[in-house]
Amino acid sequence: MVDMYLGKPNTLSNIAWHRPQSAASRVEEELIQKSIRAASQATDPLEKLRLLCFSRGATGILVLARIFRSIDDGSHKLSKEKFIGVLQKTNLEMTQEESEELFNKFDTDNSGSVNLDEFIKELRPPMSESRRAVVERSFKKLDKTGEGLLSVEDIRRVYSMEAHPRYMSGEETADVVMTRFLANFEPDGDSGGTVTLEEFMNYYSGISVSIDNDCYFDLMMRQCYKL
Repeated sequence: MVDMYLGKPNTLSNIAWHRPQSAASRVEEELIQKSIRAASQATDPLEKLRLLCFSRGATGILVLARIFRSIDDGSHKLSKEKFIGVLQKTNLEMTQEESEELFNKFDTDNSGSVNLDEFIKELRPPMSESRRAVVERSFKKLDKTGEGLLSVEDIRRVYSMEAHPRYMSGEETADVVMTRFLANFEPDGDSGGTVTLEEFMNYYSGISVSIDNDCYFDLMMRQCYKL
């Protein structure tokens, strides 16, 4: 489940469409449409895959990375069959030729497998040093034990719903904001799951793409996590 705005049918029984749409929702919709258009023109398979992920919303890379991780046997490597199989199952409109070209790009030693850590790191869109720093600072604040893992409850205790644009605009209630946000880190509804720094960074790298101003991104993180 991903944190993205979904338009609802215009019916008498559904009045959600009357609510004001936050700037965050509008920006994400723009990101989706822009990514769809750009993906149709992309010639580099890595860039195309990145854009196709964002055509599903800001959390697209987080979701894809989680799918790849779910089939990792602990070696942090994926065979060509598994790698291409995931891309086909996600329906991200990558051709067989593009998928093979992407695999070969990361199979630098011709071993027949790709390093999953390196692939996800490259798939993630670039972030400025200042943005990476404030995301890491937020993670460390939540990681009380220093183990590099967060529980959903760790996030729930600190995350400030009142700073979320959809709450501030009146588009969503505090409970809805929290539920939608936590769902990004609860695979299959598992509230007992953990969140790694990589997953946290994957999530905010997607959010970062939709925010042009470094100062605004920094302010958003500071307000959300009370830094």
